[in-house]
Amino acid sequence: MHNRYTSEQIQQIWSDENKYQLWFDIELAVCKAQAKLGTVPEKAVKDIAKGRWICVEQKNSVEKIDEIEQTTKHDVLAFLTHLSNNIGPNARYIHMGMTSQDLLDTCNAMQIRQSMRVIIDDLKAIISILKDKAIEHKKTVCVGRTHGIHAEPTTFGLKLLGHYSAFDRCLRLLHDATDDICRIKCSGAVGTYSVIDPKIEEYLSDQLDISSEDVSTQVVPRDRYALLMSYLGIMGGCIENLATEIRHLQRSEVGEVIEQFTKGQKGSSAMPHKKNPILTENLTGLARLIKSAVAPALDNIALWHERDISHSSVERVILPDTFSYVSFALQRLSKVIEHMVVDKDRMEHNLESTNGLIYSQQVLLHLINKQGLTREDAYEKVQKCAHKDRGTHEANGVFQLNLLQDKVLSMEEVKEIFNVDFYTKHVDYIYSKSL
Repeated sequence: MHNRYTSEQIQQIWSDENKYQLWFDIELAVCKAQAKLGTVPEKAVKDIAKGRWICVEQKNSVEKIDEIEQTTKHDVLAFLTHLSNNIGPNARYIHMGMTSQDLLDTCNAMQIRQSMRVIIDDLKAIISILKDKAIEHKKTVCVGRTHGIHAEPTTFGLKLLGHYSAFDRCLRLLHDATDDICRIKCSGAVGTYSVIDPKIEEYLSDQLDISSEDVSTQVVPRDRYALLMSYLGIMGGCIENLATEIRHLQRSEVGEVIEQFTKGQKGSSAMPHKKNPILTENLTGLARLIKSAVAPALDNIALWHERDISHSSVERVILPDTFSYVSFALQRLSKVIEHMVVDKDRMEHNLESTNGLIYSQQVLLHLINKQGLTREDAYEKVQKCAHKDRGTHEANGVFQLNLLQDKVLSMEEVKEIFNVDFYTKHVDYIYSKSL
């Protein structure tokens, strides 16, 4: 994990300390299940439980396990050797009938669920902020843009409402997919329960409150992880979409919204006047990292036969890192939206800057419906007036004048048609569908 973009909560979840403690708890739960079946002495389970502190809670526990791994070249065996060194003879009952992936995939399910809960909280936070801002700017009229070009009026609240809906979808998708994504397994070497009773897995599932895999091989099928990374990738896209909107609105030529510029902040090492959209630019970059994890997660679905280890190195990177980037990015984006500066005067100025070009469709429909022109003739007349420059240096700056001088519209018709209220009359209806 890169320390600059790390979520502390996610970092703790995927830390070695937490991992080894979860491993211990899983192994202990399996021993308890074995004891219920009479295959492990109750006293041995009690002795194993007493070893938790010395095995995984001491400050140097991670270092001791890592040192053993230098010899074993196998992290699970290093862990089990460490337990044996500290627990003594009763450690022989640990991991009985299990394979490494039983431990690893069960732990993954626990860490993924913990991480998903963090992301869900982060999503709820940004959804709440976007909802408040969307309501605040429900009637803040601004120009809508398609292809980066002025199109028709909208409201800044509607812009934000669209992003609110996107993150709300992300929340529902992630929440509803929890059971499909998080699955444990404790079914042995190739998933046949050949040397471990299926009741062990049932007990473990009940204790952890996580469903067991329906049909496992030696691993939980990796399409579940691919689904997770796809959803996180979609979140990355939604983060980038909103960040890009703010970046464009902050451009000098637009100036409708800017990121908060705090006291003492510097925008450029060379140009003191600069207020750069550094936070949303940073978020755009992080979104690329988030989305980049989707492809390798999809590649991990295809493993050799009952399993190979090609997925392992990928997941050691993309699971903790992607969760961390998503959490960090959502929290940063929440602050950007909460503290952004909205310039309503500049929005109004930009809306009026083309002298009515944004009403071209209304003029087109008026000529068709009120003057009886064909669509082709009406389109030609409106486009001619929109594109014609009567000797001014301001391109597209004389639309209304052209309409009047070419006798396409009368002054009364211009006053009737060039009315921004026409474009906001259904805003309440759109809000009623989303909030």
